[in-house]
Amino acid sequence: MKLAYLSTMETLLSRITTNPRQCGGRPCIRGMRIRVADVLQLFAAGLSAEQVLAEMPDLEAADLQAALQYAAHQIDYFRSAA
Repeated sequence: MKLAYLSTMETLLSRITTNPRQCGGRPCIRGMRIRVADVLQLFAAGLSAEQVLAEMPDLEAADLQAALQYAAHQIDYFRSAA
């Protein structure tokens, strides 16, 4: 079960791309100029997944999951205080 979860997470995270020449190197969805932060801000504003997809028709439901998973991974990433 854990292996399936990790495989799913890896597949979702592959939807998140970074390119130093696009959006200032910020994480984007599938190479488009839609930043992960844009998706998160829409959720934070209270939009449902269906509303986000209507607002950004180039996105797929898995892209929304990927953005949330990416954010969770970034928050949970351990950084030692040097």
